[in-house]
Amino acid sequence: MKNMAILSRYLSVGAVVAMVMIITTGCDPTKELEKEETEEIQNFLNAHSDIEYVLKNSGLYYYDDSVGTGELAMTHDTAYLFYKGTYLDGTQFDTNLGTTDTLIRPVNEGWFIAGFDEAITYMKVGGKAKIIVPSYLGYFNYVPSHFDIYLVRLVPGPGEKGK
Repeated sequence: MKNMAILSRYLSVGAVVAMVMIITTGCDPTKELEKEETEEIQNFLNAHSDIEYVLKNSGLYYYDDSVGTGELAMTHDTAYLFYKGTYLDGTQFDTNLGTTDTLIRPVNEGWFIAGFDEAITYMKVGGKAKIIVPSYLGYFNYVPSHFDIYLVRLVPGPGEKGK
């Protein structure tokens, strides 16, 4: 009888442990953060419905503010850019606008966050674009970002144009 009582108590503790494991593994906090980020992007899109962002397969939202007339940026080209980075609430976190210092980096080689790199490959010299970068293409902090980008110049890289 005493052994039955001990066994019963262990089964009860085991059941409680199993329930706690089920509950805690079912409550993934990243899912909630992803949901909040998606809602934040949708709210931004709704508030800026006059801008027709195109949702790319990667999850990047892209809009040509003005299409350039120069060469299309290609992987390995060197891009000369002016940009402004903000959070979706409008808080600016980085810019080189208002300076004479263009940002100079190779295209699509990992010097930029993934969403920024991708956006440049849709641009032609002289073009201006607006992008919304979900965090998984950006800074991985569940905070989406927005950029205004102006592609000033390209120097051909070692690809087809560089030959």
